Amino acid sequence: MSTWVVLAILVAVGLYAVSLYNSLVKNRQMVGEGWSGIDVQLKRRADLIPNLLETVKGYMKHERELLEEVTRLRSRAVGASNAAPHQRASIEGALSGALGRLMAVAENYPDLKANENFKEFQDALEETENEISLSRRYYNGAVRNLNVSVESFPSNLIADRFGFQKAEYFELEDEADRAVPKVSFE
Repeated sequence: MSTWVVLAILVAVGLYAVSLYNSLVKNRQMVGEGWSGIDVQLKRRADLIPNLLETVKGYMKHERELLEEVTRLRSRAVGASNAAPHQRASIEGALSGALGRLMAVAENYPDLKANENFKEFQDALEETENEISLSRRYYNGAVRNLNVSVESFPSNLIADRFGFQKAEYFELEDEADRAVPKVSFE
């Protein structure tokens, strides 16, 4: 009878280990899915920016510096598509700040604000920024779940054995990137 008890315990431990492994795999896949969602939205934003800039250029001749900064930051963001989350977050945070300043400056141009193309691009960009925020939250939640599984006992035993690693959060590193842009027309 005792061999059956030992065998039952071994089977239960084995099933529990398989369950922990599958949970780690699921969490890792959710991190990948979350990162893909962020990547899609960042690509969408990068594709919208040239159209927005072309619409704005005619109205904002003396705001050339800001337009050039947005263009430069967009190029950096597109070039960083394979960068680590913390590097990508830094670049994307700077681009978000520049886009915010661009939208704030555009408020000073009544003809531009009335331009239908500008309104469409502004609405699309705002929607995309909201989607990026949602994607970032989803990704960071998936990272949290994976990291908890990788660090918690007893799943950490399975994680160590099969090479599961903690993932990086997608966070803005510079406090200035989180701030609302301030624009002055003095």
